Amino acid sequence: MISPFLFALALVAQDAQTPDVAPLETATPTATVAEAAYPPGAPRDPYGLVAWCYGALSAHKGLRDQVMPEVVRIETTYRRPGTSLEDDLQAYEDLNQLSEGNLALFSRAMEAAEKASPRPINAHGADALRRGRATWSRAADLPKARLAQEWMSWTLPARCETTAVALEERARLMGPAFDLSAEIEPAAPETPDEPAEPTREPAPVEEPVIGG
Repeated sequence: MISPFLFALALVAQDAQTPDVAPLETATPTATVAEAAYPPGAPRDPYGLVAWCYGALSAHKGLRDQVMPEVVRIETTYRRPGTSLEDDLQAYEDLNQLSEGNLALFSRAMEAAEKASPRPINAHGADALRRGRATWSRAADLPKARLAQEWMSWTLPARCETTAVALEERARLMGPAFDLSAEIEPAAPETPDEPAEPTREPAPVEEPVIGG
């Protein structure tokens, strides 16, 4: 039998038209759920937020093969004094491994919440996942240099990881007493998706962008 989480992913896959990504912020060791800001447009309930983070991060990771040739060109052309091209490119490999670990965490947290919840919540998860992906619904329209710059600059919101850890632990400990239904926000009327504002300025490129 397919799990509720995998069913939610299947619903999203049916609707996907273009690669969608969201801004990614690196979680800092001292950040807590209370201190970290909510990503723009993300649900405020823990389960919905983790689903949004899964959609955002999986979409960002999905653009990797598309943007890496341009990332390599940028890193090769614009070297900072005293830096190593090999080290900088390795950082993107490390980021890819980190993303895989976080996606596994988000998946576990969502599945634990769905199994523990006395009421179905996977439809809410599928909607939140779509919203996370939709923050980059215009990725296909960006020139390749601009897309690469923004991909390089974006990081996973710190609240994503801390919320997922807390959600998984809460769901496993509370068991039958676990109920997120009261925390889930009502679905808002559908409006055209707008890309999220970058969390910081794109990486500088000193030559004019030619073509897309």
